[in-house]
Amino acid sequence: MRTPAVQVRNLQKSYDGRAVVDDVSFDIARGETFALLGPNGAGKSTTVEILEGYRRRSGGAVSVLGMDPEQGGLEWKARLGIVLQTCGQSGLLTVREQLRQFAGFYPNARDVDEVISAVGLQAQAKMRTSKLSGGQQRRVDVAMGIIGRPELLFLDEPTTGFDPEARREFWELIRGLKADGTTILLTTHYLDEAAQLADRVAVIADGRLRAVGPVETFGGPEARVPLVRWQEQGVLREARAAAPLAFVAELTERLGYEPEQLEIVRPSLEDIYLELVASAAGVPAAEMKETVR
Repeated sequence: MRTPAVQVRNLQKSYDGRAVVDDVSFDIARGETFALLGPNGAGKSTTVEILEGYRRRSGGAVSVLGMDPEQGGLEWKARLGIVLQTCGQSGLLTVREQLRQFAGFYPNARDVDEVISAVGLQAQAKMRTSKLSGGQQRRVDVAMGIIGRPELLFLDEPTTGFDPEARREFWELIRGLKADGTTILLTTHYLDEAAQLADRVAVIADGRLRAVGPVETFGGPEARVPLVRWQEQGVLREARAAAPLAFVAELTERLGYEPEQLEIVRPSLEDIYLELVASAAGVPAAEMKETVR
């Protein structure tokens, strides 16, 4: 078996005695797309910055492409691609000029025109990046991230601000990178994006890893029990029921009428995620979901 692209064991990071990352462990296989999810302030960004080599850990062990990120030199860094929420494009350069400049930083860079084609910017190759739409500029960010042929690509909130059509086009781009064998670590607040792109998902909240697993079985069997939702006395309620039809029959009998806004749904990734985050925050899941909505 090949060594995982990323290995994290009992990772710790503290500031002034307060743990912001507390005993986090996970692996990312080579060629896998792994989504790390969590609310703001959960420790997600700190974890990713440690993996990228930007931040030192307080404890635990980390290996990224076989190297401790704290010891990684230029040769190791050239094997990574990093797409931040905002990247340092020069608005005065054209798309081709920007990528040609970045290609010079790597020992085995991709062909510039090949990358432009991969991100779907052939028609904009001679345009200044300042003249591009937001979605097109994000494609330039990704092009800059993959120009060095990275073995591991970090994508930080890649589609924030995209319209639905642009998001789906971007997803196809990411699927193409995965098909080429690129390992991808994705952070996103869009749960449908994680469900569409990731092989596995991990949720971190209050500094701790709450769950990790394949999208299809995430959260385990109990989390996959159907949800019954209804409105009662103006309040939206929900309950898990292994036999939802029998539950609805008993509910109708108790109320004396058919509940309003009644629906039976199989929990989505978003439902499971919100329950995990709510549990970490010590608030009812229904309250967390209502806040999000």
